Amino acid sequence: MSSKQDILSNVKRHIKTTYDMPDIEIDAIKFQDKTAKFIEVSKQVGGEARLLQAGENINDVIEKLYPDAKVIASNLPEIKIKTINPDNVDDPHYLNGVDLGIVRGEIGVAENGCVWIPQNVRQKVVYFISEYLVIILDRKNIVNNMHEAYQNIGFSDKGFGVFISGPSKTADIEQALVVGAHGAKGVTVILV
Repeated sequence: MSSKQDILSNVKRHIKTTYDMPDIEIDAIKFQDKTAKFIEVSKQVGGEARLLQAGENINDVIEKLYPDAKVIASNLPEIKIKTINPDNVDDPHYLNGVDLGIVRGEIGVAENGCVWIPQNVRQKVVYFISEYLVIILDRKNIVNNMHEAYQNIGFSDKGFGVFISGPSKTADIEQALVVGAHGAKGVTVILV
């Protein structure tokens, strides 16, 4: 048994009174057009979101968006322009130098432009080490707010997951905004 399990077991053993979870009705923000709001907010947080139009080939679109990308990491079967599959890499350090990571998102959130990405690659470092990140997201999976997002996440079957919203940024060093400090310099969400 792990230390965590020991601690949780001790806590449960010493609880004398239990209470039912309260019913909470949250009147959270809702949007008439969740997709349009998601695209708008994605730009506001420094990223980009675009709809894949009928007849467009996703590989062609990505190549046009990132023409200088040489090392492209993806495990998605529809991505033919990949040069490396992160599922076939034993040492995550080998992914250092990836120009473009292409991953699948599960849920998009209109209120803040973030995308829930469960660990759907063997080497999750690809989410953070890639110079640029493309997230493929089904437009039907955009929800209004974080409350709806959390209701749709199946935590029991996920080992790791992360919300990503735009490129990484920080302004804690001399109050100067630095983009790409600890993650992708740019994030594009392609809505299919």
